[in-house]
Amino acid sequence: MEQTPSHSEAVIPAAEVQEILPATCLTCHQAVLPEYYFCPNCGNKLTEAPLPITLIAQTQLYLFSIILPLICFITINKWKGIKYLTSKDKEAHIIGIIACILLIISTVFTFWFTYISLQKLVTISTEGVSQNIDAY
Repeated sequence: MEQTPSHSEAVIPAAEVQEILPATCLTCHQAVLPEYYFCPNCGNKLTEAPLPITLIAQTQLYLFSIILPLICFITINKWKGIKYLTSKDKEAHIIGIIACILLIISTVFTFWFTYISLQKLVTISTEGVSQNIDAY
């Protein structure tokens, strides 16, 4: 005779068990919730935190992309455009594309402005030298 599992012996699918049981930290084996990015016990990084896509975060990234060439790429390691560009999140990826485009435009403008300024400076200097020579 076939026995049917009672309510207390019901079989729970493995996917549901995974959702019910908390995950554990690989370093200290402390139970952690799935939404944790870091272990509260040892501080081990559990998952990558999502990139912020708020208006303030976008504005900061875009402004930094524009002024970055003006500060001679000194702080390139602080620029988060590459992280956004390589993100799997579609919105963050689009933000990364915009930041890269702004960086390229700003870099081209900076080099163009520097070239024009130096060209004018050289022209003014050579004209001044020519006038001084002609005065003698």
